[in-house]
Amino acid sequence: MRPRVSVQDSALRNGDFSLRIDPVRSEDAGLYEARVAHNMGVQSCQVELGVITVTLSPPNPVVENEPLLLSCNSSHGASLVETRWFHNGRLVPASGTFCSLHGALSILRPAMSDAGSWRCQLRYSDNEIISATYNLQILGFDGPTNPVVYAAAGSAAD
Repeated sequence: MRPRVSVQDSALRNGDFSLRIDPVRSEDAGLYEARVAHNMGVQSCQVELGVITVTLSPPNPVVENEPLLLSCNSSHGASLVETRWFHNGRLVPASGTFCSLHGALSILRPAMSDAGSWRCQLRYSDNEIISATYNLQILGFDGPTNPVVYAAAGSAAD
């Protein structure tokens, strides 16, 4: 896993045997064990790393009015019960524009107002709730709603 994994040598002297993984990948999910031998004893601990990913199809950035699919997947082993999506902190209700199905959100005609922070929240049969955030970028026209612009002859128009 090198060079993504590190242990802070200075922290070892203080009894901190933390492992840092940066960046975390989907394949890093699983059980990790630390064993520390000191004096005449050995201590160990186990930590399970769960990984959640949010993917976008087609890849970022999205062009305004072209359909997109945000998918949220987790390494959690229980059955997925519910998926909720939040845009800029507000719950997104299912509608003709937003369709949520088993960990995925389809936006049929994304608008510039759909850009920003999207968070998926997954609830599993064992009541575990896991969430992740994705920053969605959309390319499009962010101008007046009326596409007609008037300019005086001989002047500049933007």
